[in-house]
Amino acid sequence: MDLRPPSHPRHHRSPTVGHAQLAVPFALIAVVTTVDVLAPPEVHLGPFLAAAPAVTASFAGPRMTGFVGLVAVLAQVVVATTRTSLTDLNHTFQIIALVMISVFATFFAHLREVHEKEVTQLRSVAETAQEVVLRPLPDRIGPLGVASVYLAAAAEAQIGGDLYAAARTATGTRLIIGDVRGKGLAAVGDAALVLGAFRASAHQEAGLPGLVDYLEAAVSADLDGAGDEGESFVTAAVLEIPDAEPVVHVVSCGHPPPLLVLRAGGAEQLEVDRPAPPLGLAGLVASPVTAQTFAFTEGDVLLLYTDGVLEARDRVGAFYPLARRVGAWPGLRPQALLDRVCEDLLAHAAGNTLDDDAAMVAIERSTP
Repeated sequence: MDLRPPSHPRHHRSPTVGHAQLAVPFALIAVVTTVDVLAPPEVHLGPFLAAAPAVTASFAGPRMTGFVGLVAVLAQVVVATTRTSLTDLNHTFQIIALVMISVFATFFAHLREVHEKEVTQLRSVAETAQEVVLRPLPDRIGPLGVASVYLAAAAEAQIGGDLYAAARTATGTRLIIGDVRGKGLAAVGDAALVLGAFRASAHQEAGLPGLVDYLEAAVSADLDGAGDEGESFVTAAVLEIPDAEPVVHVVSCGHPPPLLVLRAGGAEQLEVDRPAPPLGLAGLVASPVTAQTFAFTEGDVLLLYTDGVLEARDRVGAFYPLARRVGAWPGLRPQALLDRVCEDLLAHAAGNTLDDDAAMVAIERSTP
């Protein structure tokens, strides 16, 4: 099941402006106008009225910014007629300057609004492409109970390239979780390439090393054609869970190690002795691909994740202690474990938002 907690939706800038925000420039105009009228003749506060349209341009659209500028100009006219006259040279130049500043502020508010619309449209396209590529995992795959979650970061259009997938074979289940270097539609495209290669070869390759070699060849061929060898790569963990044995075979391609949440309590990192380089870098770093076997018994939960989980920082800059947290929550089923991690992760992150997308998959071996 693919879970996106309702408390952490996709982050788009809201087009609405709050009444509290609008109260600030109007209150500023009222205060400056009143004080300027009551001030001694040698004191002139009119230039402060320029702050009203300037502040409005930071959060409102061009129409509201222009309206605030117009109100500020009218307020300056009131001050001029009350204190002296409109033909007074000092007030005339103040009014002209205020008109010019209001025009510039309105123009920049227009540019900001256009940019925000472009960012929103780009993010919407990227999200749609990502949702098409990243298919939800089923609740059960053979003898395994499975849950998955994808948490979007708060960065405007910076959709990440986090990926996961599962495939059944004649003897077990194969899974992949990975993270593409980079952001945006390019990262989504690279993730689609990896997922397509995995789904095409997971049923055919006899062993995990052969499967990883196939993925490496697919990624390297694409990068060679794009001319950015060494610039883009994909970290990944590829796993195989046999139906008939209480073990899991793991190949790590520069990815954070899976966590085994023990039924009796505690969590173990499944660190492989000989990790392979990230996909796309095998031509630069010669290293044989080997799979390592770990115990995975009934009642234990295997947690796969991307580095967006580990890199979540609190207000003092401390990273999220995933292994310690999940080790203190034994006995949770996959979906319950992910729900707990999501809640705790967002509570840990500064501002309850993530700086990078995060994906997690939890797997439990059920009783036959």
